[in-house]
Amino acid sequence: MARALLIGGLVAAVFWVFTIVDCAVQPPTRHRGVSKPAWIAIVVLIPVLGGLLWLTVGRVRQSQIAARRAPDDDPEFLGKLGARSDQDERIRRLEEELALLDSEDDDPRWSTPPVSEPEPPSPRIVDGKTEPPAPRADGDDDARGQRGAVG
Repeated sequence: MARALLIGGLVAAVFWVFTIVDCAVQPPTRHRGVSKPAWIAIVVLIPVLGGLLWLTVGRVRQSQIAARRAPDDDPEFLGKLGARSDQDERIRRLEEELALLDSEDDDPRWSTPPVSEPEPPSPRIVDGKTEPPAPRADGDDDARGQRGAVG
């Protein structure tokens, strides 16, 4: 009988030390319920029952922690983006709208007619000499179409 109590006490002590160490080395993100220092106090002050509570209630299993992945590695995220055909359809509609806008630029109703430049007057030849052209009727001072003083 004493032998069984001694073995039971040894197993309880090993379990108690294991749960204290396990609670202390776990990152705070794996503690459920109360904070990490509170769990350590529970495990230390209530030797076997505190350890059982830690293992059943306080510790979050590795399998329960959501694995963080980049969005392009997560199949669920990629599934939410929609099928490739949705993107192709959207691109096709945008290309049609751009083609329609380009065709509006070519519409003669939207363009202004080109302005033709009046021909400059030709110089006159009087008595074998070339005279400068006469001033134009629209008020230009010289043949180059410039107003004001000619310099």
